[in-house]
Amino acid sequence: MISCWMLLKMSQASNKVKWCLNKAEKELEQSDLHRGLVKTEENMGLSERHIVKAEHNLKAATDFDKIGYSDWSASAFFYTIYHCFLSILSKFGYESRNQECTIAAIEMLKEEGKIDIDDKFINSLKITKIEEMHESSIIKAREDFQYGVELEFKEREQFNRMSQMCKEIIQVTNDIIHE
Repeated sequence: MISCWMLLKMSQASNKVKWCLNKAEKELEQSDLHRGLVKTEENMGLSERHIVKAEHNLKAATDFDKIGYSDWSASAFFYTIYHCFLSILSKFGYESRNQECTIAAIEMLKEEGKIDIDDKFINSLKITKIEEMHESSIIKAREDFQYGVELEFKEREQFNRMSQMCKEIIQVTNDIIHE
């Protein structure tokens, strides 16, 4: 049974996807560039290449840590998950050039029952109120390191949690795109 809250949430993701599709359409009328979401053909080749990029980014995060640049690992963790999302979108015939549109499309696919993905992955990339951010918020870590002055992860547990989350989303994505 779907609750009123679920209907509201569903309409939020669907409405955001519609907005993203319209945004891209208007931008493409003026140039060949867009910063939204475009409906395309399913592209398994591109889907696979996004997985390779996600794995590459995870390796970069680990390598950055080994050479003393773990602050850059936060961005690599972010893009590991982001490329997994782009992989999923490619499988379902979408091209995204906007992080919020990508997340909204993933939420919509989940709500429609087309994918089974844990909310922790989606929430790790969502920009929310600071008091709502959890320690597994990869977007928060990325922004803290990108705009702050810290040079390394002080909490190894946080680094390890993010690394593990990235390994999990790569596996989940592989399962989704090879169903």
